[in-house]
Amino acid sequence: MTIGAITAEAAGSWNIGGIAVRRVGFGAMRLTGSAAFHLGTPSDRTRSIAVLRRAIELGVDHIDTAAFYFSALRSANELINSALSPYPEGLLIATKVGPFRDYRGEWGTSARPEDLRAHVEENLRQLGRDHLDLVYLRRTGQESIAEHFGVLAELREAGLIRHLGLSAVRPRHLAEAQAVAPVVSVQNRFGLGDHDPENEELMRLCGEQGIAFVPFFAIAGDAGPGGGTAAHDDEVLAVARAHGVTPAQVRLAWTLSRGPHVLAIPGTGNPDHLAENVAAGALRLAPEELDRLDAAHRRAGGTPSA
Repeated sequence: MTIGAITAEAAGSWNIGGIAVRRVGFGAMRLTGSAAFHLGTPSDRTRSIAVLRRAIELGVDHIDTAAFYFSALRSANELINSALSPYPEGLLIATKVGPFRDYRGEWGTSARPEDLRAHVEENLRQLGRDHLDLVYLRRTGQESIAEHFGVLAELREAGLIRHLGLSAVRPRHLAEAQAVAPVVSVQNRFGLGDHDPENEELMRLCGEQGIAFVPFFAIAGDAGPGGGTAAHDDEVLAVARAHGVTPAQVRLAWTLSRGPHVLAIPGTGNPDHLAENVAAGALRLAPEELDRLDAAHRRAGGTPSA
């Protein structure tokens, strides 16, 4: 593959709430520092803005962010606003509400239902918008999400939100939310080697119902918010060598192979890694390669969403 010449169009598209987006998007978590949140050193603002603008040039039209994506000096939402406003037509910006970090960056008590409007309004303010395209309710351990999701449904009716999604949920939560309002997307932790049968069932249900399934940490694996994993299975390394690509690109290509409704939102603050991530949408793995990777995936353990 010729890195840099491949655009997000190569990955194909999926419809999220009536909006067609390329299946390779961009996650904003890593824009703010060398690792997510307060775990690394703050990023260079000029470089982060350049990465966002380059993502648009490469055809990315789906950006995933949150108000709690910030480091000591950088805010993902502020960077997105500064780099891309006025926003290009057709760009879908998704954000998440529920978790909370205070001004020092410490995790606080997750939102109660009555707090969610303030979470939505903070995202609106930071992004400089009068509505949010897609808001995920990020579950933080509660057994029932009906009351929280009901508040977001009311904000949708009021015009502050266009579409609703769920994050870090199990199949039962999807059904619970759908009894309240339509769900257009589900965002759970998932990737090669992160095998959780209940999560796989949720991915299948989403495909049957035309709901987007948007994994996070598809590249990071066991490293999570710290960055991309270095613990690549021998099968991943072998496939990468055969195609002359990176293990991260193999991981992304495998993720996209799970179904046309499965999207990817790899994040980076590095322009070279951005181009590699987008180019992974053009990587087509042979059936026998997928079989070997699937077997390695099934042998691995999982990281449950609950």
